[in-house]
Amino acid sequence: MGTMNKLREHTGVILWILVISFGVIWVLQDSGAFDVVGNMSGTNIIYVDGEPITYDEYARALDQQLQQYQTQTGESMPPQMVDLQRDRVFDALVENKLMEREMDRLGITVTDQEVIDMVLGENPHPVITMYFGDQQGGVNRTMLQNFIDDPQSRDQWIQLEQYLRSEKRRAKLQGLIASTVRVSDADVRNEYERRNRSVNAEYVALRYANIPDDSVTVTDRDLQRFYNDHKDEFERKTTYTVNYVTRSKDATAQDSALVADELQRVKPRFAEAQDDSLFLIQNASERPYSGAFVSAAGLDPQVADAVFPNPTAGTVVGPVIAGGQGHLIKIKDVRPAESAAVKARHILISAPEGNAEARAQARRRIEDIQRQLQAGADFAAVALAQSDDPGSRASGGDLGWFSKGRMVPAFENAALGAPVGSVVGPVETQFGYHLIQVMNKASQEVRVADYAMQIRPDVETLSGIQEQLDDLHYYAGESGNFAEEAGRRNLEVQQVQIEAEQEFIPGIGNSRALMNFLANAEEGDLSDVIELNNQFIVAQVEEITPEGHRPLADVRSELEPRVRVEKKKEILRERLRKALAQHGFPGLAGPLSTAVQSAQGLTYSGAIVPGLGREMKLIGTAFGLEPGKTSGVVEGENAVFVVRTTSVSEPPPLTDAVKEQLRQELLQQRRQVVVGQWLASLREKADVEDHRSRFQQ
Repeated sequence: MGTMNKLREHTGVILWILVISFGVIWVLQDSGAFDVVGNMSGTNIIYVDGEPITYDEYARALDQQLQQYQTQTGESMPPQMVDLQRDRVFDALVENKLMEREMDRLGITVTDQEVIDMVLGENPHPVITMYFGDQQGGVNRTMLQNFIDDPQSRDQWIQLEQYLRSEKRRAKLQGLIASTVRVSDADVRNEYERRNRSVNAEYVALRYANIPDDSVTVTDRDLQRFYNDHKDEFERKTTYTVNYVTRSKDATAQDSALVADELQRVKPRFAEAQDDSLFLIQNASERPYSGAFVSAAGLDPQVADAVFPNPTAGTVVGPVIAGGQGHLIKIKDVRPAESAAVKARHILISAPEGNAEARAQARRRIEDIQRQLQAGADFAAVALAQSDDPGSRASGGDLGWFSKGRMVPAFENAALGAPVGSVVGPVETQFGYHLIQVMNKASQEVRVADYAMQIRPDVETLSGIQEQLDDLHYYAGESGNFAEEAGRRNLEVQQVQIEAEQEFIPGIGNSRALMNFLANAEEGDLSDVIELNNQFIVAQVEEITPEGHRPLADVRSELEPRVRVEKKKEILRERLRKALAQHGFPGLAGPLSTAVQSAQGLTYSGAIVPGLGREMKLIGTAFGLEPGKTSGVVEGENAVFVVRTTSVSEPPPLTDAVKEQLRQELLQQRRQVVVGQWLASLREKADVEDHRSRFQQ
C-alpha cells in the first residue's frame, strides 16, 4: 500500500484538464472537480427510483460540456445546442446512476494495485500516456516520477485516483456485458454470404402508379375501415397551438459599419506586416493563410469585385463586406490565369427540351426582351420582372463570377467570348433561351492574404431586440391581445402545432426552454423572451388539445392516398393472380400488356431493382427461391409482382483474414446493441423523475 499512499500524497496532475480531454461526466459526480454552477445548491433535480441527483451535480456536468465546447471553438455554445446538451447530460447522469447501482449489485470493485498498474504498469491508462508521453508511444518515466514526487496537490491526486477507479470499474462492467456476446462461425459465414452473394432474376410487375387515381373511388366507409384498422398510428400526445413572434439576431448595418471601422484601423498594420500568416493567427482572422493562387471565380463575389480586373501586388484592398464577414485583402502576387473568369448576369425564358411549340414561344419572348434592351431598358429591372430563373431573378439576373467548366457549354462559350458590357444572345441551352450581359472579366489569378472578421450583432443590438420583445410580453399580458400588440410593433405572428415531448419544432428548431414553458402552461399564457441560436421568440398558447387519437376528420387527407393505394393493390393483385393461374410465368406478360423484366446481380446491400426502384421484397423473394422456381403474387412497395430466379452467384471462398475481420465487426456491432438494450432495459424499469422544468426556461 506504500506506493498508493505516496501517489496520493505527491502529485500535481491537473484533473480538470483530464476531464475536459475525455469528456467524462462519471467522475464529475464523484470528485467535485468544478465549482457549483447556479443558485440551486442542494436542490434535487432528478430522482432515479427515489435516489436523488442534485442540481449541483447536474450543473457541474453541464458546465463541463459548455467549457469543453468553448475550449474547442473559442465561442460560447449556441442556446439551442445548450438545450440539446442539457438533455444529453440528463440522460448520462441517469444512466450513470443506474450503472453505479448495477455495479454495486454485481460486486464490481477496483483494487489499489489495479489503479497503480494504470499509472505505473506496462500498459498505463491513455490519460497517463497522453500527459507523460515519450514521443514514441510510451511513457516518460522520469517525467511521471517527477510529478509523483512533487509535494504539491494531494487532493488533486485523490480526484485523479477516483477518475481512474471509475474508468476501471466501468471497463469491468462493459467487459462483463461484452463477454455475453458470441459470434459463431455460422454467423460469420451468413454475414459473408449476405454481403457477397447475388441473384439473377426475371419478374413481371404491375405498378400502382399505372392505375390513374381518378379511376379508384375511395368511399367514407373505406376511410373509416382503414382508420379503425390503423387507429394506433393516430395516437396524439397533448398538442399545443402556439402563436409566436420572432426577431432575428442577424447583425445590422451598424454592426457591419463597426467591423469596417475596425478593419480600417488595422489596415496600416496589415499592410506593413512581413509575415502575413502569423499576422492572421495573432489577430484571430476567421480565414487562415493558404498561399494558393485563386481566380476571381474562387473568391467571394464582393471580394472579387474589389480585387479585379486590375489586381496589383503589394496593395491591400478593403474593407469589403462579404459572406457575413468583413475582409482586408492583401494581394501578394499576380499571374496570368489558365482561363479567364467573367462576371455576368442573364435573363432566362425557360422551355422544355423536345417541345417545339414551347421552344418557339420562348424564342419569340426572348427576342421581344432583346428589343426592349436595345431600346434602352435596364437589364436588371427586366430580369427581375421577366426572367424565369428563380435563383438569380431577385438579384437582377446576377450570376456572380464563373470560369470554364462551371456552366453548360453553350452558355459558357457565349459569356467567355463576349466583351465587357455587351449583351449576347439569344443563347439556347437545355433550359431555354438566355440573354447574357458580361459585367466584368478577369484574365489573371492572385495569391492573397485574407484578414476576415466575423460580423456579429453587438450587445446594444441584442439588448434592443430583447427590450422590444419584453415590451410585447408586458403589454400583451396587460391587454390580453397578443396579435394586436405584435402588430403595433410590426411583428408578424406565426402559428405552429407542437406535441408534448416533440424534439424538433418547424420554424424554431430544438428548444428545451419553449418545451419547459409549454409543460406548465395554460391557454392564453405568454412565455418570457426565449433566446434561440439565431433569433429571439415570444410565444402564446392559443389552445391545448389533450392527448388521445386524432379524429378521422383531421387525418382524412393523409388516409385517402393510402387507401387508394390499398385498393390499387387489390385490383392489381387479383389481375396478376388470374393471369398467372391461366398462363404461368412464361406467358404472363402478354395478357397483361407488359414485359418480362430482367434484374441481374441483385444483393441485399443494394436494394434497388431496375425498373422498380427500392424493392426489398422482390430481392428477398428472389433469394428465397431455387433457380428456375417462380414465386406467387407478392405485394411490394411500388408494385405487385411475380419473380422467377434464374441463377445464384456464390461468393469466393471465405479466407481466414476476411473471416476474422467480419467476426470483429459483428462482435463490435452486437456488443453495442447489447449494451444499448441493457441500458434501455434498466431505464425502462426505473422510475425516473425529471424536475428540470422547475428551474429552466
